[in-house]
Amino acid sequence: MHIPAASPPSVLLDVQNLRVEFRIRGGVLRAVDSVGLAMAPGESIAIVGESGCGKSALASALLGLLPGNGVVSAGSIRFAGQELAGASENAWRPLRGRRIAMVFQDPMTSLTPWLRIGAQISEQIRIHLHMSAGAAQAQVLALLAAVGLPDPAQLVTRYPHELSGGQRQRVVIAMALSCNPDLLIADEPTTALDVTVQAQVLALIRREQRQRGMGLVLITHNLAVARGMCERMLVMYAGRVVEDGPAAAIFAAPQHPYTRGLLAALPRLDQPRDQVLHAIPGSPPRRIAATPGCPFAPRCPLVEAACSASDPPGQSRTPTHRYACIHPPSVTA
Repeated sequence: MHIPAASPPSVLLDVQNLRVEFRIRGGVLRAVDSVGLAMAPGESIAIVGESGCGKSALASALLGLLPGNGVVSAGSIRFAGQELAGASENAWRPLRGRRIAMVFQDPMTSLTPWLRIGAQISEQIRIHLHMSAGAAQAQVLALLAAVGLPDPAQLVTRYPHELSGGQRQRVVIAMALSCNPDLLIADEPTTALDVTVQAQVLALIRREQRQRGMGLVLITHNLAVARGMCERMLVMYAGRVVEDGPAAAIFAAPQHPYTRGLLAALPRLDQPRDQVLHAIPGSPPRRIAATPGCPFAPRCPLVEAACSASDPPGQSRTPTHRYACIHPPSVTA
């Protein structure tokens, strides 16, 4: 079963039945399988799940950045009413960086090592906003100050390797915000940072998202971060959305066994220090071929014979909280 996307009254991003496949040695890997996602302007959505569940593949498809062996094989991606599934590079060029921006996991790979920081940010501003060199430079200085970097006038003359990891990530965020996009996609934006800097960067993203009224798609392994940053949460497993709903509701009453397993693995201060953390046995499957049944069945503690016979039905705990499982909705976890 695939959970259909519920369309908000005003739609910024509307993804329906999206399928992303990669040609690999041995066949075709289905990384995203009939995913639906609809979000309103200014809404924040977290996409969570283990590594290999299709989160980054989905983000790459939303930005038209799939590698050469990847393809959107089915479905629709509509941004502000414009169909982008299968769009040419000429169609993407005025959108990517201008109306849809992305913050990647590793800021060092997002920056050109032989160009100074100021030149990298101002180039995007001049291309998309058609500013003069002087106006673009002033905009760069204002952006660097806005993301909390000290002495912007000196910073613009430096190269990426001369900055710390936290400084580079703030530069990447400034670059993503430089053209005031409608949608910001952040793919594990704090992976390489220490805990204190992580908190600062996440607070920065959340503050800018609220002030600018941007839509935010946050991809993260950290469920606590998802709960604190976003209004809605999509739980992905084996390329599918297995649960979708308000973040608070999913934390209070998770419905899918996979979601329950993820939440049970979170460390809690009210548990004994010597208590062993819960772990979900096994790992997500590599789906070389589409097979019937729930992909989580081999790891599920509630598995039944019916789970492997056909795709699980879509069920609703509330109109905005949906999941894909044969088990009826419960009031509490």
